[in-house]
Formats: sequence, structure tokens, C-alpha cells
Amino acid sequence: MIFLSLPSLDQLNLTSQNTMVSFLGIEFTSIGQNYLEATMPVDTRTKQPIGLLHGGANVVLAETLGSVASSLTIDTKKYSCVGLEINANHLKAVREGKVTGIAKPIHLGKSTQVWEIKIFNLEDQLCCISRITMAILEKK
Repeated sequence: MIFLSLPSLDQLNLTSQNTMVSFLGIEFTSIGQNYLEATMPVDTRTKQPIGLLHGGANVVLAETLGSVASSLTIDTKKYSCVGLEINANHLKAVREGKVTGIAKPIHLGKSTQVWEIKIFNLEDQLCCISRITMAILEKK
């Protein structure tokens, strides 16, 4: 197992209250030994003016998943993790419903981590793929 702690989904969702995460309707839905999953609605909060899921909303979902997953692999009393770089390739337009993102580790180093986040539509089609690099910083 890669996670040092395995909080409940309720705990994860509770910590997101009153943040961008809750404002966009992102909800953690599954956690396993090597992945973290969340959904996000495709609605007025997350669409661009022409009616498609906003690419920036995909990036918020990806960064949320990568950051939270990364924080579960470290001793948060001694370390914190912050995003260093993120990229996203938007592969398929989404107009309605919701999307599901799944974060899995690519590299779990002492000072950096790399996570891959795949985002799927309701038909389980890959809509976006993202990669985030996290810096692991010692607390002072």
C-alpha cells in the first residue's frame, strides 16, 4: 500500500468544505491501495460559455486528486506537499453529466512525486489525461 493513512471518504469530503473543491462539486468517491478517485459534475459551475466542460475545471479536478493523494503518502506532521507543475491534455469534449478522475502514482520519491490523473466521462471514455509533479517540503 502506498498510502500512510487511509481516511474515510467522508473525512476527505469534509476537509474540502468551503473550498474550490466543494464549490465545483468535486466529491471523493473511492480510495484504494494505489489510487484515489473523485467525481465532478458538468454543470454551470464547470462549463465554459459554449457549453463544454472547461479545461480549467479538469485541471482543478486533477490537481485536487494529485495533491490529496500525495498528502496521504507522507507524514503530514513533518512534511507538506505542493504542486510544482501540472499539465493536461483534453481529449474529448463533455457537455453534460459528470466526469470521474482517477489518480495513480508514477514516482514516489523523497523530495518529489509524479501522479497521473485520467478523467473519464459517463461512457467510460478518456476525456483528459493529466500529470502533476508534487514537491515534498520539510516543515520548519
